[in-house]
Amino acid sequence: MAKLKTNIIPIGNSQGIRIPKTIIEQCHLEGEVELEPKGNCLIIKSKAKPRDGWEDAFQTMAKNKDDKLLDADIDIETNWDKNEWDW
Repeated sequence: MAKLKTNIIPIGNSQGIRIPKTIIEQCHLEGEVELEPKGNCLIIKSKAKPRDGWEDAFQTMAKNKDDKLLDADIDIETNWDKNEWDW
């Protein structure tokens, strides 16, 4: 990705930068973010983790009995599985 330049701008009694929409989308930033100063750099991280909410979703699926395997009724066992594989 090419480097982009922006300016520090006044925002009330603070200062800020404008982050282009393409960078926000590319980094999956939304809502709350974490700021981490490192040397003369500023690292901006999404507060949300990639799998946030999955545990609750899986528990809800299990409760609703909506967690069955989609290919459970398909026989995918091969001759190699039956005759050569040792458990």
